[in-house]
Amino acid sequence: MRADMELRPELFQKADKSNKNADKIKRPTIKYWPDVWRRLNHNKLAMLGLTLIVLMGVMSFVGTELSGYTYFEQNLSLRNVKPGGAFWFGSDELGRDMFTRVWFGARYSLAIGIIAAFIDFLVGVIYGGVAGIASRRVDSIMMRIAEVIYSIPYLLIVILLSVVLSREGGGTSMFVLILAMSLTGWVPMAILVRGQVLQLKESEYSLASESLGATKGWILKKHIFPNTLGPILVNVTLTIPRAIFAEATLGFLGLGLQAPKSSLGTLANDGLAGLAVGNAYQIIIPAILISLIMFSFNVLGDGLRDALDPRLRK
Repeated sequence: MRADMELRPELFQKADKSNKNADKIKRPTIKYWPDVWRRLNHNKLAMLGLTLIVLMGVMSFVGTELSGYTYFEQNLSLRNVKPGGAFWFGSDELGRDMFTRVWFGARYSLAIGIIAAFIDFLVGVIYGGVAGIASRRVDSIMMRIAEVIYSIPYLLIVILLSVVLSREGGGTSMFVLILAMSLTGWVPMAILVRGQVLQLKESEYSLASESLGATKGWILKKHIFPNTLGPILVNVTLTIPRAIFAEATLGFLGLGLQAPKSSLGTLANDGLAGLAVGNAYQIIIPAILISLIMFSFNVLGDGLRDALDPRLRK
């Protein structure tokens, strides 16, 4: 400091406090999953699909008790009654209430689709994660095995299992359908998870953990799987309608659940005979419900894909 410079009060100026919070972050911090829900909530079509799924899930349990008729109740004097006051969805060729039977069928169809998708999720995530994190030789062997399994048509598996179990008095049951679809249905999930693992295991945080002595299993559990959860959830959401449609196709071909149980596909197959005699409602109503279920899960999956994509975050 120069010797001739004297510190006087007029040389100083008070700081302006009006802008002291100019750099303050005013927007509250939003965590990942609340932000995903916020973005999904803005997608009207996805919320419509979620609403329909919840409604149909509730009706599959509650709707069977609303009409006043039981699932097995038959009245041959009230055969093929058109939808109206006595029977809201009409009656079938044995005088059974279609409203009750349709919601029972929705219960079985939803259960088969959700259980099959859950099994595909478990097996696919574990198999694909191990294949992606393992050595190149192990990865190559595991994926060739998966490709061989995926080449086997599930319809052939259902027919073979049905024939074998029919000889033992079992027939085609929920277990047979879920087993047949799960034996090959996990492969697309495994391929998806493997691709994500191959990409993320070369990321900076994975390499840093490995350099600090972390095992491959720890890296897979703590770093890779949490970052692949978005694509996995979307795939699971889209796997459920595929499984339901596959079950409905098998039921329509006569390879679905055996009486007294019935899914929506089985009901559509039963209603096919009524189409020729002017009772089209017996096939139209189950077909509409199958279409609504597939539509709901597909639009929800599309909405989840957009909500989980960080590149679309605003």
